Amino acid sequence: MTGQGSGGNVLAAICSFLIPGLGQLVQGRALSALLFFIVVSTNYFFAALIIPAIVGGVIHLWSILDAARYRQEV
Repeated sequence: MTGQGSGGNVLAAICSFLIPGLGQLVQGRALSALLFFIVVSTNYFFAALIIPAIVGGVIHLWSILDAARYRQEV
């Protein structure tokens, strides 16, 4: 993956859209992937409480944007 807007980042963003954190895992960032997955999954689990559902949605969107805008430092 060469940088922002590359095909790898687009694929990672699509993966994060499907499962939060999967895009980060595709990029080789296991800790970020685990944190996004746990936080979003926990918030979606408590979605009946409304506020966690909104917070989960925002963090899920953040996961997608983080995967799409990732630049690997050389």
